[in-house]
Amino acid sequence: MAERLNGYRILILETREEAQFSKLLAEQGAEVVQCPMFTIQDAPDPAPVEAWIRRTIDKPLDDLVLMTGEGLRRIMKLARARGLDGAFVASLAGSRKFTRGPKPGKALREVGLEAQQTTGKPTTEGVMEMLCKLDLKGRRLGLQLYPDKDHGALIGALAAQGAEVDAVLPYAYDSKAADANIVTAIDDMAAGRIDAVALTNLGQVRRLIEAAKAHGSEAKLRAGFDRTLIASVGPAVSGELAANGLRTDVSPADEAYFMRPLISAMAAALAEKLPRQGR
Repeated sequence: MAERLNGYRILILETREEAQFSKLLAEQGAEVVQCPMFTIQDAPDPAPVEAWIRRTIDKPLDDLVLMTGEGLRRIMKLARARGLDGAFVASLAGSRKFTRGPKPGKALREVGLEAQQTTGKPTTEGVMEMLCKLDLKGRRLGLQLYPDKDHGALIGALAAQGAEVDAVLPYAYDSKAADANIVTAIDDMAAGRIDAVALTNLGQVRRLIEAAKAHGSEAKLRAGFDRTLIASVGPAVSGELAANGLRTDVSPADEAYFMRPLISAMAAALAEKLPRQGR
């Protein structure tokens, strides 16, 4: 698959997992146009996060579940600012530590700790599958959450297993700060400066449409989609596109709903549809 995307400009809409996607595209020769869809900020009110840190120090957790690496780094940032970082890390030494994918594990290693178990799938469902096999009855479980996600099912599942769940949300997304990036991406598509847009979660579709409406660019967005190859990673994204009257041009074959198969599908479709531009 080496350099199969030479000469093509691929737009990706950056969320938490897009750095690896960008790297994979660049390895195939694509000119990757990155559009950050939000900025990350500390929690608007640090008091609940500080209180969580202090509870963890005063009464160490039996278990800690980290959903994102960003979450632990933001917690550590506040702990350092309050002079609590050493005591906080020491309090976690005896806790069982579980991570949603490899990124939180990397953040743990940065403070000298190791995860006891990592999900096979870096999803909330993967966390639930991992933890459902454990006896959590009567155990104090710290749960680091991330924004813009309903975590009710996960918290409910853990509570149903008998865990005493102590959740913390250490950061927030500021989507409005990234609106200018999205409007620029819409302009680029409408002007024909993008060969393909790669969509890897349905939130990206919603965010594009939301920003376009807010800035009077909805017609321009649809015009841009009309002249741009639309690549969807799977049925959830394709369903969201269809719900908004938009098409899917290409998605991975054989229900392989992952980044590498998506790149292969894009490369094949672009080779058939467009000559290489060599930009």
